[in-house]
Amino acid sequence: MQGNWRAEHLFALKQALALYDFYHQQITACDRQIERQLKQFEDKSGGQPLPPKARRQRRGDNRPSFDARGALYRMAGVDRTVIEGIEESTALVVLSEIGTDRKRWPTVKHFCSWLGLCPNHRISGGKVLSRRTKPCANRAASALRLAAYALHRSQSALGAFLRRLKSRVGAPKAITATAHKLARLVYSLLKHGTSYVTQGMAEYERAYRERVVGHLSRRAKELGYALVESVEPAVEPRPT
Repeated sequence: MQGNWRAEHLFALKQALALYDFYHQQITACDRQIERQLKQFEDKSGGQPLPPKARRQRRGDNRPSFDARGALYRMAGVDRTVIEGIEESTALVVLSEIGTDRKRWPTVKHFCSWLGLCPNHRISGGKVLSRRTKPCANRAASALRLAAYALHRSQSALGAFLRRLKSRVGAPKAITATAHKLARLVYSLLKHGTSYVTQGMAEYERAYRERVVGHLSRRAKELGYALVESVEPAVEPRPT
């Protein structure tokens, strides 16, 4: 660094750099301990290789320094990161809270109620007074809410659901409702497996696309236009 620096500023910078290096050493030590703990659990993957990740994943600063996705797959037998918005760090928190045994919750409604993500209806005289979720300090629910918040810019159907609901009822309720959807997907993943959830998400994406196309068609008809599907020309192979 070139310039005129006062001694107290250089001392403060040196202290900050030492703290930064120390914190990273502690984080690395925690990651190694978590990795050792995950290796102690029984392998439930059945010898099946970890399926490739369908969507592109950005390298985040808070991601574990080891292969957490592979370790979680061997431990649970399913890959939670196939669900949009759930990354390795989120999957670690959720697994540490709920484990791999879904028998504690007979149905998905019991699971969402335990997380505190389902509406808590208060009715008096046949009139709904409140639908607010019950207060619950659940780390898994907090992780799912953060995962739901990360879907704000996602081009998936879940991202569109979050944005559409946010415009109607506000961000807090929209995030909770999206976290509720993520919780249902997590439960289905544990109960039915990865293929079931992948097919369900593909069907949800298809239904969302049909709704969008239908809305655009009606809107174009009201304005005197017709919506025409564009057909891209086939790309001819280059001669070798």
